Amino acid sequence: MKNWIFTAALLVVLPVAAHADQAAANACAANLSPNGQMLYNKTAPTMRPTSDIKDALTAQARPLVMNGTLSRDAARTAAEAAGECLKLLK
Repeated sequence: MKNWIFTAALLVVLPVAAHADQAAANACAANLSPNGQMLYNKTAPTMRPTSDIKDALTAQARPLVMNGTLSRDAARTAAEAAGECLKLLK
């Protein structure tokens, strides 16, 4: 019985202990290029612990490339930089 209680308590505490560092991610994003900041700001609200960063960034960057807001190269560079900051949210 005590093991079950310990396991249940651990399941409650672990997600809190592994909480993302929003402040560090925002500080990181402040140092990004304007394009990097734009992708970070569009992608960050969609991030969940199980999110794939590359997929999330691609979902935000693809329409910007398709409508001519960003070139493919600019989007790739900005996404790579923004991805480093988004890692801090996971």
